[in-house]
Amino acid sequence: MNQSERPELGNHTLLTEFVLSGLSNHPELQNLLFFTFCLIYTFTITGNLLFFIATVHPNLHMPMYFFLRVLSFLDVSTASIVVPKMLVNFLSEERRISYVGCATQLYFMLLFFCLGTCTFFHVAAMSFDRYVAICRPLHYTTIMNNRFCFQLVLACWAVSFLLMSPPIIMIAQLPFCGPNVLNHFYCDTSQLLQLSCTDTWFIEGLMFILLIIIVPGTLTITVISYGCIIITILHMPSSSGRKKTFSTCSAHLVVVTVFYSTSIYRYNRTAQRGGQGSDKVLSFFFSVVTQMLNPYIYSLRNNQVKRALKESMSKNLTPHTYAGNTIQP
Repeated sequence: MNQSERPELGNHTLLTEFVLSGLSNHPELQNLLFFTFCLIYTFTITGNLLFFIATVHPNLHMPMYFFLRVLSFLDVSTASIVVPKMLVNFLSEERRISYVGCATQLYFMLLFFCLGTCTFFHVAAMSFDRYVAICRPLHYTTIMNNRFCFQLVLACWAVSFLLMSPPIIMIAQLPFCGPNVLNHFYCDTSQLLQLSCTDTWFIEGLMFILLIIIVPGTLTITVISYGCIIITILHMPSSSGRKKTFSTCSAHLVVVTVFYSTSIYRYNRTAQRGGQGSDKVLSFFFSVVTQMLNPYIYSLRNNQVKRALKESMSKNLTPHTYAGNTIQP
């Protein structure tokens, strides 16, 4: 009997291991891919860490930067679940993963999907924050107080784990009869559903309903918020005021565009159940590249963040007290 098989479930032979195809099947590219993605992961960790250090500055204790700190944590956590295993696979000749190992990775993917789902809700919460700041400026400090912001983030986490736990747990308990090749760089849920030797219509239907609730639902909140923001900006009398106001949410708009465009394209193809090379590229872009870009997008044109980072680093690197310029909120 093949070591990758075990007798069980009536006449079916259940798998005990899977083979991950990875991002490329060309051996000569493995070292290059390892160093490339190692560099990307380093930029992700470094960028988010520096951004987190900058936004804990006393003069940046505002709701917007609180949400950005949480987003940095989500970005680092999401990338850390996927990338280390990818780097190991690049250096390994055999990309086999046991059934237990795949189930374990799937439970880690539960955290990954919960973090990804939480990011959808979090991006929507950030859109609401920008709406209140621009459209209801006189009530901003009253509405977006510390308690409400904390409760909003906590609700995002709670709803994400509540929604994503049932389907992931059910997938981890499915029997698999073969073939055992997963055309991905991790135990992708869509491919595991395809390899299962039982009917998975209920799980697929449940995941489709959840995607309908999460992606269009949070996108609707974001679109409505920015619709109101655009109307408010257009009614401003001065062009300089319109430009300055729009610049405060331009970075968030870039992140929203990148995040939702890749997500919708990737998860709108559920009927195909994975298996194509483009799925791996989109999954990598969704789970790694956007996490690397976020801190650089937010800090690229944000002079407040740049000055705060410079002041924080100067305080830590010099033995005497640093008297920097006051950062205007």
